[in-house]
Amino acid sequence: MSAVFRNWAGNQSITPAEVRTPASAGEVAQAVRDAAARGTRVRMAGTGHSFTGVALTDGIMLRPDALVGVQDAGEGRVRVAAGTPLRLLNKELDRRGLALANMGDITDQTAAGAIQTGTHGTGREVGGLADQVAELEMVLADGTVTTVSDGDLFDAARVGLGALGIITAVTFRVEPAFLLRNVRRPMPLSEILTSLDELTGENEHLDFFWLPHTDTCLTKRNNRAAGPAEPPGAFRHWLDNVFMENTLFGALCATGRAFPSAIPTLNGISASALSSSTYSDKAYKVFTSVRNVRFLEMEYAVPRERLGQALRETRDLVDLRDWRITFPIEVRVTPPSDAWLSTAYGRDSAYIACHMYRPTPNPDYFEGVEEIMTRLSGRPHWGKLHTRDAAYLSGVYPRFGDFVALRDRLDPRRLFTNDYLDVVLG
Repeated sequence: MSAVFRNWAGNQSITPAEVRTPASAGEVAQAVRDAAARGTRVRMAGTGHSFTGVALTDGIMLRPDALVGVQDAGEGRVRVAAGTPLRLLNKELDRRGLALANMGDITDQTAAGAIQTGTHGTGREVGGLADQVAELEMVLADGTVTTVSDGDLFDAARVGLGALGIITAVTFRVEPAFLLRNVRRPMPLSEILTSLDELTGENEHLDFFWLPHTDTCLTKRNNRAAGPAEPPGAFRHWLDNVFMENTLFGALCATGRAFPSAIPTLNGISASALSSSTYSDKAYKVFTSVRNVRFLEMEYAVPRERLGQALRETRDLVDLRDWRITFPIEVRVTPPSDAWLSTAYGRDSAYIACHMYRPTPNPDYFEGVEEIMTRLSGRPHWGKLHTRDAAYLSGVYPRFGDFVALRDRLDPRRLFTNDYLDVVLG
């Protein structure tokens, strides 16, 4: 009997009929042919960092643990096996004196899993991981292995949700390793709302966190630095990234769970404890963070020009409904993407991410914020909680119909589908 697969947050689980750990594209292709012969389904699951059921299958589940490795591909490119964790990719690139131009803050994800769900990070001019892909190796529903670097399949499959084929290798465009200067500074939300264009225009990578029940945000501004590196000391790194953002924050969340009425006070204490800091370090060390406190997350991408309205309405709704929210709301920005199902496809985008402490889910909070985001033509992150279906999504993605038509041609028997894809793609 197969073991139960559970995601990181613990809100998604399934027992597949069979689990395999392929070590090559050929072994993935064989699994696809076997699934077709049995009339069952097959999918590759990553490390479980999606909050939706995008990775689940009740058929043959492929685990990526043996598809690991990084190879130089020449001309500023590296070929990365699909199951390679981003933390390993970062180290291998650094060893070669290379780096990704932009990335998200979680490094436990696999390379393929991150691009398939649209992991984006934050950047004024540089998009997410899918926008740094030069080539994909993938296994199609007929069991063939193909490599694509342009055309419709390439633009569709970069954020393909695993619906068009199983990715076995990703070739990324990379560049010489560089330093980022990180400036952390508390700012009032009211001030940010009047200076959004200035903040995004002045910083290559802007990320800020608003503490509900307060007017306080923590801004993180990352810009390239000439050097030399001035990394935080061991104690400062532990204090900010381990103790403050994980140990102490986890304790505050647990206290808020026991005493919900205390949450506004606790958030006020957290806001008053925020301080400014500056350091410079290797880019991948600045981009990434430690996230040990388990949570549930919903994130929407709205047109960049609607960010201020979205934040104001979210703030007002939290006040109106008198919810008790411990987790900060995170805001990031990206330029337009040309990957068909990228949440940034065809438009400058802003991302608003709402989190809830895992032991205290609040569906009403997510539902209320989702209503705001969808009214503003928001696109939900494919790996984070939402309730949108194909009828809605077809109206906010200009190439949605083209993606579905391509899927119909490549996988007419729906070998790669699951319950989640049945809802979001129809």
